[in-house]
Amino acid sequence: MIWFAVETWPFGAALVLMLALLILEGGALLFAASPSEWLDAAIPDGVDNALGWLHLGKVPFLVLLGIFLAGFALAGYAVQSVSQSLFGLLLPAWVASLPALLVAVACLNLVGGLLARLMPGDESSAVSAQSLIGRAGFVTQGVAREGLSAEAKVRDHLGRAHYVMVEPDINGQEFAQGAAVLLVKKVGAHYRAIANPHPDLL
Repeated sequence: MIWFAVETWPFGAALVLMLALLILEGGALLFAASPSEWLDAAIPDGVDNALGWLHLGKVPFLVLLGIFLAGFALAGYAVQSVSQSLFGLLLPAWVASLPALLVAVACLNLVGGLLARLMPGDESSAVSAQSLIGRAGFVTQGVAREGLSAEAKVRDHLGRAHYVMVEPDINGQEFAQGAAVLLVKKVGAHYRAIANPHPDLL
């Protein structure tokens, strides 16, 4: 049976791990704890700049991991099923894993992007917009210049991440993706920012 064949063990293991993560997260919630929050808080600020296409930092890490494992498992079983139908045999596990990995990454990018747009981020209504003034962060998407805002990630006094739109406060200045910025004022829906003079203190 294809589900339990030696050639499909990586995909079965991925499904088991995904179920284990769901049970862990569900059990932790009974004790008012969340492994997802612990993992998200442990992610360094610079990581989501390098891995922004994976939506790390915008979608909970365990959700992204679950998407990846599900995509890998389902794609792997699909590859082996097609191989068995066409050739009457199953591919070696490592051969079937290669296309499954590509599909898993594509699913992670696509589904993670959809979730990132739907999720409000980590911003809490308990934190006022004005309280973020004076906070430092990084530009995560786009290039900020006069009249054109870009997305930046900053953390409040509790360490929670917020995604805000920023423009340079100084004419002629611009901030590319990954630039360290400091919020200095809020104008309408956007924040004005300057280059962070002490990026090592983030």
